[in-house]
Amino acid sequence: MSESESTRHLLEMTDLTADEVVAVLDLARRDPADLGHPLDGRGVALIFEKPSTRTRHSTEIAVVQLGGHPVYTRGEEVGIDTREPAEDVVRILEGYHAVIAARVFDHGLLVRMAAVANVPIVNLLSDRAHPLQAIADALTMEDELGSLQGRRVAWVGDYNNVARSLAEISTMLGAEMALGCPAGYAPDDVELERLRLVGTGAVSIHHRPSEAVSGADVVHSDTWVSMGQDDEKTQRLQAFEGFTVDDALMAVAAPEAIFMHCLPAYRGLEVTASVIDGPRSRVFRQGHNRLPAARAALAMLLGARP
Repeated sequence: MSESESTRHLLEMTDLTADEVVAVLDLARRDPADLGHPLDGRGVALIFEKPSTRTRHSTEIAVVQLGGHPVYTRGEEVGIDTREPAEDVVRILEGYHAVIAARVFDHGLLVRMAAVANVPIVNLLSDRAHPLQAIADALTMEDELGSLQGRRVAWVGDYNNVARSLAEISTMLGAEMALGCPAGYAPDDVELERLRLVGTGAVSIHHRPSEAVSGADVVHSDTWVSMGQDDEKTQRLQAFEGFTVDDALMAVAAPEAIFMHCLPAYRGLEVTASVIDGPRSRVFRQGHNRLPAARAALAMLLGARP
């Protein structure tokens, strides 16, 4: 994980080494009681500029399971950079809490918070990364497939924050990452080269979904229009035409391939109901794995090791 002086932070997947990825997945599989209570009598600040179902519930329960007390605060209540600077907010909250976790629009805000924090800063989602989702995704894939070494993981849709973190953790675990993105919504050459240096797994770009999904062990998708992109909706719906994950597309994946989606999903757009509600879908197990993912990440930040 990245280090601000002696304080560890988790802002994106590359704040973990490959060994730490393996370690956090191992911690996620442990019974909560085995992790002790590293947050006993301590608080965790949860700042949400963007609403969430899975992130809020999983993180709050993870804090409780580690013995702590979560304090949920909406973005407008804190007023970062409107009522007071982000740096002042951090310096105050670290006097009350053992960890500060935030779900924000701008990743740069997390970077600023980490630069002055004396307690761990955890990214609950930003426009750049979604590391806790990636940990839950990897946990789900390994539970289904065993080792990801040499497996083909396909992404169909926008190369967004979720795709970026998924690509990082997949390649760190030795998987081949196949990104199926429309022109204009794929990683550029600089980003592609960066991804290829993250781990031992290969990374490829495809502008036809069938090429990305061909032979894949896992097929991932996500909404085409994320929060804050409503003004792009018409343009995006046109650009992503033909990128719906349907039964025909799943048919070119490996015979036992599973489908995953971070939710919320829009049936009939990025995925058909027959796929997401069908026997190959693992989206609810994936969603449930957000809890052990959050618990393991917090435990590791607080010093737990497998």
